[in-house]
Amino acid sequence: MASTNPQPQPHPRPGPHPAGAAASGPALDTPGRIEAHGIDHITDAERHGRPRELFAVWAAANVNYLSLVIGGVLVLMGLSLWQALAVIVIGNLFWLLTGFLAVSGPASGTPSEVITRAMYGIRGNRVNNAVTGWTISVCYFALNLAAAATAAVALIEKTGIVAGTGTEAAVVVVIAVFTLAISVYGHATIVRLYLPITLVLTAAFAVVAFAVLARTDFSHGPAEPLTGTELWATLMAGVTLIASGPLSYTTSADFSRYLPRTTPPRATAGWTALGGFLPGTAVCFLGACAATALDMSDPQSALEGILPSWFGPLFLLALVLGTIAVNAMTAYSAGLALQAVGLRVRRSLSVIIDGVVAVSLTLYALLVSDFLDTVSDVLQLTVVLLGPATAVYATDILLRRCRYDGEQLTDESPGSPFWYTAGVNPAGAVALLAGAAAAALCVNTLYTGPVADAVGGIDLSLPAGLLVSSAVYALLSRRARAAGPDAAAA
Repeated sequence: MASTNPQPQPHPRPGPHPAGAAASGPALDTPGRIEAHGIDHITDAERHGRPRELFAVWAAANVNYLSLVIGGVLVLMGLSLWQALAVIVIGNLFWLLTGFLAVSGPASGTPSEVITRAMYGIRGNRVNNAVTGWTISVCYFALNLAAAATAAVALIEKTGIVAGTGTEAAVVVVIAVFTLAISVYGHATIVRLYLPITLVLTAAFAVVAFAVLARTDFSHGPAEPLTGTELWATLMAGVTLIASGPLSYTTSADFSRYLPRTTPPRATAGWTALGGFLPGTAVCFLGACAATALDMSDPQSALEGILPSWFGPLFLLALVLGTIAVNAMTAYSAGLALQAVGLRVRRSLSVIIDGVVAVSLTLYALLVSDFLDTVSDVLQLTVVLLGPATAVYATDILLRRCRYDGEQLTDESPGSPFWYTAGVNPAGAVALLAGAAAAALCVNTLYTGPVADAVGGIDLSLPAGLLVSSAVYALLSRRARAAGPDAAAA
């Protein structure tokens, strides 16, 4: 068995390219052309672009309906407007972690789904991608698709058509087709499209902001203000809810891996984080402001009621467009995750598989009676896995000083320096499981964990998962390194 040492070691060039490798000849990452690369290594000759392009990519994904809904949920939970704003800012600061993970893309020239082989080993990473990569991504895809379908159906009904089950199903499929088309064309098309999408969405939400802010009660507070343990429990639940957004993007290197190796890490991290933080904070706060004057238990109808009549259909179209933008990125990463799990198909086909599964889940989700509760519960519960996964990834970047060899990472053979022990890196596996276990004990959402129960219902799953996973991974990795390269050999 190979070493558990987390530092990359010299190794001969890998053999044949894995699934998703480009065909022979130059693979051009060009808008309007289906991306040839999958999870294979991007050579220095194919690197291009500037880090500032990442801002629009992440901004387009965060000017969306779901962020508006979540902002409104905070006020419905019993927070005052200014308490909700504090929660929104703190929760969105986790975009700094998303930006930090993105620096590994230019360093390695591979997507996050491959870089994490350094943390979990070749085989261990397949399990990691199957759960924290593919499954959660498809669930997010379905959740957003359900929201977009609701808006699109409302738009259809404005024409006088009564939308039945068949119409709803057709709408879901049509939106999914547009979304998957962007994902199939891939990286360059996403980069090119998302700047105009960001501008269109910003203009649409500016109109919404004008209508909402004119009615906002800036002194709003609940009739019976929360105090003591109940207040802290609500604040922590809100932070967890907001943080689930940036933490769901442990795949940020997917969109930075084409940047030149010499790209300054601060620029990569900064533009990624800023692209998520600014619109995420603004749109969530807009939702909270709306909740001070409107019934945000049905946010779409409430907002339509205060908007100019001519803008109503445009608002619904903007909701659909925003969802397409975020879901195209989600499907893109989910397709890479499916390849990294070991499915030997082209990236374009893996994306289509994601879409079929997500559409099936969405058709089921449309039958859920309380959409807001579903959103809240799902997003909070995913933090049990996403928090620890993010912590392990970020800690590995620190330990290695972001030195990743992309060609070594694509080597899946037992001779790979990332084979570790029978294909699994014990440090990463134990750290992820320990962090998830700690977070599960502290949860207070779909169920109340024993730790949460002992502290009056305060959900500490987010800090517990992050801190435990990071500490365990750092400790086990340092011990393995100190023991020497032959310590774990067999």
